[in-house]
Amino acid sequence: MLKGRATAQATATYAGRFADLPGNYRETIGVAVSSIGLGTYLGEADDATDAAYAGAIRAALTGGINLIDTAINYRFQRGERVIGATIAAMAAGGAIRREEIVVATKGGYITFDGSMPPDPRAWFEEHFIRPGIVTAADLVEGSHCLTPRWLEAMIAMSRANLGLETIDIYYLHNPEAQLGAVGRDEFKRRLRAAFELLESKAADREIGVYGAATWNGFRVAPDDRGYLSLLELTRLAEEVGGKDHRFRVIQLPYNLAMAEAFTARNQRLPDGAMGNTLAAADALGVAVCASASLLQGRLTRGLPPLLNDAFDGFDSDAQRALQFVRSTPGINVALAGMSSAAHVADNLATARRPPAPFDRLMRLFKRVG
Repeated sequence: MLKGRATAQATATYAGRFADLPGNYRETIGVAVSSIGLGTYLGEADDATDAAYAGAIRAALTGGINLIDTAINYRFQRGERVIGATIAAMAAGGAIRREEIVVATKGGYITFDGSMPPDPRAWFEEHFIRPGIVTAADLVEGSHCLTPRWLEAMIAMSRANLGLETIDIYYLHNPEAQLGAVGRDEFKRRLRAAFELLESKAADREIGVYGAATWNGFRVAPDDRGYLSLLELTRLAEEVGGKDHRFRVIQLPYNLAMAEAFTARNQRLPDGAMGNTLAAADALGVAVCASASLLQGRLTRGLPPLLNDAFDGFDSDAQRALQFVRSTPGINVALAGMSSAAHVADNLATARRPPAPFDRLMRLFKRVG
C-alpha cells in the first residue's frame, strides 16, 4: 500500500505547478483541492472501460485535477481497482506523489467482485453472510447496510482495492436509504454506531475524514421521510468524537437542474435560523462536494441561451454547466464523470478560466425568478 495521505504542503506544491488554472484550488479538509474532481460512477464492468478510466486518471492528475471520487460498488469494485493501479504506477514512475492527491470513496451498498455473478444471492451468502460480516436483518431493501461490522469490511476492501494506507475521504453512501425501513430514533442509533467506527478508523489512519454522500437527504424538505439535518449530523459526530471530530465533508447533487443546495432553505443553522445546505455547511465547518454536476451527461447540450449570457467565452454547454457548479459560493469541488482523456481535456478547459463572479451566477436565478 502507498503510505500517507494528502497533506497541505504537498497539495500546495501541486497547485503551484498549474498557474494556467486561475482560482482552481480551494482549501478543503485542510488541503488544496482542485475545483473540479474526477468521478468514476458510469461505465461497463469490462477491461475496455478500465483502460479508458486509467487514461482519464493519468490525464487528470498530470493536468491539474487532484481529487478522484469513487465507491466500492462502482462497476463491482473495478472503479476502485483501476484508480489504485493507476496511482501506484504513476507514483512509482515519479509522475505524482501520494501526498498531492485526494481520494474519496464510499461504503454502504452491497457489491460483487468485478462482475455480476451467475447467482448473486448464493455469491453474497458465501462471501458475506456465512463469514458473519452481515446478516439478512442488517440489510435495508436487500442492498444497503451501515453496521460497523459491514463498514469495517468495506473499508478494508477499499484500502486493498485502492492500494492506499489511508483513504482521504470516506463517505457513508446514501445513508438516507435507511429511513425507508427504520424510524428516526433507530436511524440515529445506527448513525452513532457508524460514526464511532469511522472515528476509530480515522484514529488508526485508515481514513482521513468522513462524511455523508447523499442523493435526496440534503435536498428535500424537513418533513420528508428521507430528510437529513446537517446540524443534527454534526452534533452527533461531536457527541461521538468531540470538538475535533472528523465528520468534515458532504456530497450531494448540485447542477442547473438540481439547485436545491443553493435555493432551498431547508436546513437549520446553528443560530436557529433556516438556510440552505451550503450556508449550513459553511457555518458548521463542513466541506461540500457537488455530485452529478453534468447530471450524467444530460446537461451537456441544448441548454437555454441565457446560460451563454451568464457564462460567455466557453466552447460548449457542458463547460458552462460545469462553470455554474464550480462558481457557486460554498461548493468546494464540482465532480464530473470522466471516463476518457478527452473528457478530462474538455473539463480542464473550463478550469483555465476563473470561477464566475457572483453577479454572473445570479443572472440565472433572476431570469427564472
